[in-house]
Amino acid sequence: MKKKVVIGCFAAIVVVFTLASSVVISKQNEYKLVRQFGKVSRVIADPGIHLKTPFIQTADTLPKETLLSDLVPSDVITKDKKTMISDSYVLWKIVDPLKFAQTLNSSQTNAENRINTAVYNATKNVISSMTQDEVITSRDGVLSTNVMKNIGNNMEQYGIELLVFETKQLDLPNDNKEAVFERMISERNNIAATYTAEGKSEAKVIRNTTDKEIAIKISEAEKQAEILIAEGEAEYMKILSAAYADEGKTDFYSYVRSLDALKASMTGDDKTVILSEDSPIAKIFQGYE
Repeated sequence: MKKKVVIGCFAAIVVVFTLASSVVISKQNEYKLVRQFGKVSRVIADPGIHLKTPFIQTADTLPKETLLSDLVPSDVITKDKKTMISDSYVLWKIVDPLKFAQTLNSSQTNAENRINTAVYNATKNVISSMTQDEVITSRDGVLSTNVMKNIGNNMEQYGIELLVFETKQLDLPNDNKEAVFERMISERNNIAATYTAEGKSEAKVIRNTTDKEIAIKISEAEKQAEILIAEGEAEYMKILSAAYADEGKTDFYSYVRSLDALKASMTGDDKTVILSEDSPIAKIFQGYE
C-alpha cells in the first residue's frame, strides 16, 4: 500500500512537471523563441499562454520594446583634418526575432557591437565631408539626419531597426579646444562689429531723413502762419473800411483809432500826454466836462 502511494505521488509530480514544461507564457513586451535541438522552430509574438513539446523544446525570450544603447565615444576627423570626439546614443528595437537569433545568436551584446560599428562608420563618413565649423554649427538635427541616412537599411540583415541617433556631445580634444574657441570668438566679434557699423550707418541715414522732414514741416508751418496773418490783416482792413463807410459810426471808429494811436505812443516811464485843443480826443474830453 505504501509503495502504491509513493508511485502515485511520483506519477503526479511527473505529470505536473510535464505540463509545466509544455506551457510557454508570453508577455506583451517580449518575443518567445521556441527551439528544438538548439534550432528555432517558431517565434511567438502574441502575448498569452502557448504550448510546446515538453523536454524536447525550449523557449528563449527577446525584448520587444525600444532599447537604448549608449555608444562608445570615438575620434572622428573633419574635412579640414581636425579631430573631434563623438559621444552619441541610439534607440533601436528588434523587428525580426528570427533573423536576430540566426545572425547574432540572440545576444544583445552582439547586437550593440554591430550597431556601434555601423554608427561609428556612418558618423565618420558624414563628419569627414564637413569642416569643423560646419560640424560645430550644425547641431539642429542635420548631423543626426545625415548619419541615419548613411546607415540606411544596413541593420535589417540582423532583424534590427534603428529608430533614433542623437549626439550627446561633439567635443574638441583638449589640445586644440582653446585655439578653436578663440578663433570662433574672434570671428563672432568681427561679425558683431560689422553689424554695429551697419546699424550706425542706418541710424545716420534715418536721422538725416528725419531732420529734413522736420525742416520741411517747420517751413510749411511758417508759410501757413504768414498766410493766416495776411488773411487776418486783410479781414481787419475790410472791417475798418466797412466801418468808415458808415457815417453813423465814423466818429466812433475815429475815436477808437485815436485811442489806439495814443496807447501806442505811451512808451517808457513817462505817461504824460499833451493834447491840443483841436485834438479830437481833447474835444471828447471837453464834451464830457
